[in-house]
Amino acid sequence: MRMSAPFFSRVCGVLTAATIALGGVALTAPAAQADIPACTKMVQHAGVGASDAVTAACTRGVHNDLRGCVNALTEAGVAGGAATGACRMAANPP
Repeated sequence: MRMSAPFFSRVCGVLTAATIALGGVALTAPAAQADIPACTKMVQHAGVGASDAVTAACTRGVHNDLRGCVNALTEAGVAGGAATGACRMAANPP
């Protein structure tokens, strides 16, 4: 069975529109908020209380600013290895 050119063009157009629409939704979706609590929980397990500074640092991790996240957590009193682990937790959802 051979498809006619107008039918084929229409199918391609519909598939392209669907791809663009779904891709736009994926690009505009906010970062998962569950990652910040996971990061702050890991910081608390390291013996540092959750504070505004810790939450701000974990937010940097969610936005893939790992160096900024680790530096901010270290300044808040989190040991280097724990800070790195918490920031990776924020950047990479489970």
